[in-house]
Amino acid sequence: MKYLTSTALALAMSAGAAAADGDLVIYHWFEYMPQELLDKFTSETGINVTMDTYDSNEAMLASLKAGGMGTYDVAVPGDYMVKIMVGEGLLDTIGADELANKGNIAAEWADPSFDPGRQHSIPYQWGSTAFAVDTDAYSGDINTTDILFNTPDALKGKINVLDSQGEVLAMAALHMGIPQCSTDRDQLKALNDMLQAAKGDWASFNSDTAKEVLVSGDAAAGMIYDGFSAKAREEKASITYAFPKEGYVVWMDNVVLLKDAPNRENAITFMDFLLEPENIAQVSNYARYGLGVTGAEAYLDPELATLPESNPPADAGEGAFIEVCDEATQAVYDQIWTNLKK
Repeated sequence: MKYLTSTALALAMSAGAAAADGDLVIYHWFEYMPQELLDKFTSETGINVTMDTYDSNEAMLASLKAGGMGTYDVAVPGDYMVKIMVGEGLLDTIGADELANKGNIAAEWADPSFDPGRQHSIPYQWGSTAFAVDTDAYSGDINTTDILFNTPDALKGKINVLDSQGEVLAMAALHMGIPQCSTDRDQLKALNDMLQAAKGDWASFNSDTAKEVLVSGDAAAGMIYDGFSAKAREEKASITYAFPKEGYVVWMDNVVLLKDAPNRENAITFMDFLLEPENIAQVSNYARYGLGVTGAEAYLDPELATLPESNPPADAGEGAFIEVCDEATQAVYDQIWTNLKK
């Protein structure tokens, strides 16, 4: 998927649009940025926007390392991936005075462990990853990771799993009650064996159609992001987001400034644009996730505060961020994932 916002389109939308002032190339998740907001950015700045998309943090990283650096200006990785990208030297440093709106970042997201002091990133959206079930197809308890990893007979062959290594393996660790970055050989073997057995009950690995397969009925249950699940429920009321008692994944996506960005000044302009409350609220209203900017409340759809997908029940398990393993341990998890995808 690619969005191209040309000068001609911007002029057609607004007679007062500025003359084009260069380009901006964004690498972003699928279905996660309203086109209207990109059009507004072009109208206000004259900057032409190109956006390419990916469907997982790992796919984004692999693409950048395979030659994408120097092509894109900004990307939108999750919390753990920001830490990895910093460690691999893929991100530029944002100067202390470069972002005029940096003070709008909410206090709880201003100094995260994955990017202390927000030297390389700004907050974009936050939410959770678990799974949703079509309760017209299955009437049993859905608030358990058994749905994915010890699948009830009624759901066998009807499960979609995200094509996302970090989230699948984190959910599997929660299911088994083991550390995400375990170095215990017995635990790692048990994890691999459990996943190999479970995948026999899955129908597909897919992230970008996780909503569509639930709405269409091609899947009766599937891993999904909470905002994506809310959109699915709007189309099919029987789709219910689960908060498993074993726990679920929580995340914060972030806009990062890539090293060797060809349009660095325009990237900073775009990041500042997203730190304006009215603008980032437009993303939340579209994507149905939380945000990390103060002052946006007045611009948010009031329904967001009461979405069942955003409000875990009292008996839900705890949310857990994806952890970054050391290099040797990560190599083992990479092999487990490779085996799973065969």
